[in-house]
Parts: sequence; C-alpha cells; structure tokens
Amino acid sequence: MTDPERRPTAVVKHSLLIAGHATSVSLEDAFWQALKATASRRGLSVAALVAEIDATRDGANLSSAIRVTLLHDAARDRAP
Repeated sequence: MTDPERRPTAVVKHSLLIAGHATSVSLEDAFWQALKATASRRGLSVAALVAEIDATRDGANLSSAIRVTLLHDAARDRAP
C-alpha cells in the first residue's frame, strides 16, 4: 500500500488509455498494487497489461477480468 491512510479494500477509480480510447476501472487498492507489480514483473506498463486483459475478456466487466487475471497469476506463482 502506498498511502497509509488508504485501506486495501477501498475501491478507487483509475483512468487509463487502452487501445487508443480512454477508459476507467474501479479496483480496490490491493488489486491496483498487484496490477502494477504484475505489469512490472512482465516488463509492461499498466495500460499495456490492461489492454491484454481487455482483448481476452470475452465481454466480462473489465474490473472483474483484471481481478480474475491477478488471482490466476497469484495461484500460478504459488503452484509447486
């Protein structure tokens, strides 16, 4: 958490430029931090990672697709 006043469950709206258009996603701070860490680990910007998720979400809500992607990544990282 970057801000000691911000709770990890607080939902915050973030604006991004994805595939040439502005969009916003509402994510809990804990997911936003995980998204930034995952993007960094993959050598991508946050916008580039979100664009990848956006391209494969099959109509799901973007914020939900981000959370599910991060959950799958965390599970994969913990698998033996």
